[in-house]
Amino acid sequence: RYRYYQNACTQSYSYVWWDWERWEREIDWMALSGINLAPAFAGQEAAWQRVYRSLGLNQSEIDAYFTGPAFLAWNRMGNLRGWAGPLPPSWHLKQLYLQYRIVERMRSLGMITVLPAFAGHVPRGVLRVFPRVNATRLGGWSHFDCTYSCTYLLDPEDPMFQVIGTLFLKELIRDFGTDHVYSADTFNEMTPLSSDPAYLSRVSNAVFRSMTGADPEALWLMQGWLFQHQPDFWQPAQVRALLHGVPLGRMIVLDLFAESKPVYRWTESFYGQPFIWCMLHNFGGNHGLFGTVEAINHGPFAARRFPNSTMVGTGVVPEGIEQNDVVYELMNQLGWSQGPLDLPAWVTRYAERRYGAPNAAAAAAWRLLLRSVYNCTGVCVNHNRSPLVRRPSLRMDARLWYNASDVYEAWRLLLSAGAELGSSPTFRYDLVDVTRQAAQQLVSQYYLSIRRAFQSRALPELLTAGGVLVYDLLPELDRLLSSHNLFLLGRWLESARAVATSEREAEQYELNARNQVTLWGPSGNILDYANKQLGGLVLDYYGVRWSLFISALVESLNSGSPFHQDQFNQAVFQVERGFVYNKKRYPAVPAGDTLEISRKLFLKYYP
Repeated sequence: RYRYYQNACTQSYSYVWWDWERWEREIDWMALSGINLAPAFAGQEAAWQRVYRSLGLNQSEIDAYFTGPAFLAWNRMGNLRGWAGPLPPSWHLKQLYLQYRIVERMRSLGMITVLPAFAGHVPRGVLRVFPRVNATRLGGWSHFDCTYSCTYLLDPEDPMFQVIGTLFLKELIRDFGTDHVYSADTFNEMTPLSSDPAYLSRVSNAVFRSMTGADPEALWLMQGWLFQHQPDFWQPAQVRALLHGVPLGRMIVLDLFAESKPVYRWTESFYGQPFIWCMLHNFGGNHGLFGTVEAINHGPFAARRFPNSTMVGTGVVPEGIEQNDVVYELMNQLGWSQGPLDLPAWVTRYAERRYGAPNAAAAAAWRLLLRSVYNCTGVCVNHNRSPLVRRPSLRMDARLWYNASDVYEAWRLLLSAGAELGSSPTFRYDLVDVTRQAAQQLVSQYYLSIRRAFQSRALPELLTAGGVLVYDLLPELDRLLSSHNLFLLGRWLESARAVATSEREAEQYELNARNQVTLWGPSGNILDYANKQLGGLVLDYYGVRWSLFISALVESLNSGSPFHQDQFNQAVFQVERGFVYNKKRYPAVPAGDTLEISRKLFLKYYP
């Protein structure tokens, strides 16, 4: 019944700075891809602000709660508060304007919109206004302490739970109408206060009742991420209790990471609640070729055949988009298929459709990529861990799940198709992406050479490998990325500044954008989680780190003193933080000829 699209995190990793024109393109793509169920989450903070003010909170209490725009996804799920905020009044106005257009456009194309609902998290100000309210402070999230985390969760039995939840939803429905589907995540990566099944049932029942208080027809859409994220806590009894706090059929669970860690199998198909088989695929919007094509080609069909299966749809739920298009094309096509596809035949046709003309070399390149880098098997979790985008150390993992030579050969084949396909924009994008992947592999090779040279105290070899990496390979990769608008740091930063209505806002938004793709928090709390390979970022962030690392290794060999990782980490943190605050403007327009730069890299580095 459903083809679902979007992840709660995508709102921050990908859509945060979008204008209406970009949103319209995305919604058109959704319609063309057969998506018929998707969130419409923009503008909700404006509604929350009205609710909090009507309850008696003052503006400073609200400002201390909302995060900055690039981190709102985690504020909404109760993970963070205050970090990189506050939200200026102009932000609320612009987001409301977008939301009106988003829901209108989605509905006009026959899609069901999913609106946000109250999950139970409240600002601290609620405790000032209602001192007798029963709220408990949750623990810190990820690597954040209580400065920016540890939000308050209302007790499900407290009457204010229903008051706030219903008030908020009525506000939203008044503004945007409703398709009767609502999203709420109370325990996303947060351990509940008690594992008592009765307590967990009360929580989910309270969330659901606050929805039906505003809309008697409410259907709750919930991310199933929590069950596989904390399996020690979510034993069968706990899962069943949370799911059965809601009448059967009034909840849809997103089996969010079904291609690698399906939950339906160990929960008897979510104990009778309908679920959507989702491919998560991407974390943090990282670049890096990756896919689990065999798992997604068979997974949805196995789920439909599962005893007493309650599967009602398929979904694509990446944390970040604008990477690995092929995987999403495949998953969307599977939503329409009776059974698994013949993948080599499918990808041959894909190459022809993508470039607008048949080409033997391009098709051969795609068949190689499909069987190697796109065919991770087993439990695959796609965080790009390449040494290129990680803080350098002597203990980095450079292993691959595929044969590196397949990517080098696909690179050669794509370049050979350049004369025929070079005018195709999709071809130029793919050429950048495959060349980038080859360069990422080369960085790992140079890293291993650097580590070997240091461990065997061979200074000349260390200087040679380190010199090539820092003074040639990384600058060449940066030049390649700078030749395509989708790989520009400037595009990300300028799109953030464009949302602002004053220089002060522009500076705040740019800091949000820079921090998210690097430190992810004030002190590198989730360092490089949302790493990207962008022209400008490779040279001025990753390149500077590598330069510092190699200097530290050379210094260690020269002086005979050991290399201390913790000392290096302190020094490199200054570089990382310096990048976030350096105020350098980066071009938002590409420069150079992609084909020429790729060919030059190829002639120099093809192994």
